[in-house]
Amino acid sequence: FIIAVPTPIDGDNRPDLSNVNAAVESILDLLVPGNLVILESTSPIGTTEGIAKRIGERRPDLKIGVNGSEDGAVYVAYCPERVLPGRILSELINNDRCIGGITPACARRAQRFYKSFVRGACVATTARAAELVKLTENAFRDTNIAFANELSMICDRFDINVWEVIDIANRHPRVNVLRPGPGVGGHCIAVDPWFIIDSAPDLARVMRTSREVNNAKTQKIIERAEALIDDHPYANVACCGLTFKANVDDLRESPAMEIAIHLAKKYGQRIKVVEPNLRRLPPELADYHVGLLNIDEALRTCEIALLLVDHDEFKMVPLAERRHLDVIDTRGIWQDMPVRT
Repeated sequence: FIIAVPTPIDGDNRPDLSNVNAAVESILDLLVPGNLVILESTSPIGTTEGIAKRIGERRPDLKIGVNGSEDGAVYVAYCPERVLPGRILSELINNDRCIGGITPACARRAQRFYKSFVRGACVATTARAAELVKLTENAFRDTNIAFANELSMICDRFDINVWEVIDIANRHPRVNVLRPGPGVGGHCIAVDPWFIIDSAPDLARVMRTSREVNNAKTQKIIERAEALIDDHPYANVACCGLTFKANVDDLRESPAMEIAIHLAKKYGQRIKVVEPNLRRLPPELADYHVGLLNIDEALRTCEIALLLVDHDEFKMVPLAERRHLDVIDTRGIWQDMPVRT
């Protein structure tokens, strides 16, 4: 049994494991000796142990793979997914996997299962370590993005080109600053660090600060956009991109979506959306009479452009077709725009 269900955070940034608990409840009466139960959902430290405990309490006739040789044993393990949207099937097969067992026997049993279709390495460890490995991967990325976003806000204050600073700094052989953006989105990087923070709030100070920096960057872009729009009271505004990353249709935790909704509430039908990966506007925007345009329509009818997602379609727009725009480029793909006073 593979449990792969959403594990969001609630309004207080605490993990919501209701879907995991419901999934476990749904299989308790179906388990028989020899079954393997794998949790793949990103989860706080100790979640897999909690599943094993619940099985043991509700099904005392079953043993949790203590030595791997006992009759009546079931096996419980954790193996987080490690795939990129748009390349899921390829990465499901080729990426290395981290497999944590409640016991060594559980880890070996899960390893045999994954090795039947995974070409990458299947590295065994404890369930707790595997849970933290998944959280570490995304918290690390969140922290590195926070550095870039914080740097971009410092550059804005001193009127310095952040893209130039990063490009030159990255010429150092041991420096690799990431690219800033309007915040951090997606169901992983924007959520998973909170699982560690909730587990050890007194220790996870850098991770908490990184989350705060990345959320603050979104608010900074909103403030810049409002100032530009207020300076052009009759201009139409193109929000270029809604998804949380380039060339996908996923809106989960998207800072671009948050920015567009905020501006739509304030400016109504002056806001236009250009999102080549969606066929219709999300309901949150449709209620404000926001228009959904293609990039050519937006270039003809808008005077302001907020570049929020670096879709390939936006990268192909030549300078001659966008020279007339006042632009806030949060992705650094229209750096050839003329400087406006």
